[in-house]
Amino acid sequence: MADQVRKLFSEYDLSDEAAHWMAILAMEQYAYFLADGTRTVLTTEIAPCVGVKVLLPYQALLKNDSGLEHCWDYTSDAVAALVAAKLAADFIKATNVDGVIINGKLASEVTAASLSGVESCIDLGSLKLLEGRSCWILNGIDPEKFIDAVLTGRGGTIVNG
Repeated sequence: MADQVRKLFSEYDLSDEAAHWMAILAMEQYAYFLADGTRTVLTTEIAPCVGVKVLLPYQALLKNDSGLEHCWDYTSDAVAALVAAKLAADFIKATNVDGVIINGKLASEVTAASLSGVESCIDLGSLKLLEGRSCWILNGIDPEKFIDAVLTGRGGTIVNG
């Protein structure tokens, strides 16, 4: 849904501010999609919880989005990094690649600073928000492999801020 906002941004003279909030609203729509037909609770609060909750990011970030610049360097990954930081929670990015690839090889661990200016599977905003924290990047395409990696602590790339 946020890709539609990117398309509108490139075709029309949208401001970064308008595009930012439109993309956050697209994330909110996706939250309803994720929660539909489940017993998952939707929440507007960035707060510790018991069980699984799906964040409605527009409503939460309207209250306080400090740390997020309103530009395309800050994607949904950066929103997740911000929420994880506010909750002092682990930040695991499930994506469509096995981790950060450097010189054709999967890196087991890298620094956020080493990825600045390098095209990778994590956005620049997330890298900036990782100061003093880390992100574990795992391939989320195969649920069984993803769960195995989480349970064993093996695989993917750790990005240290």
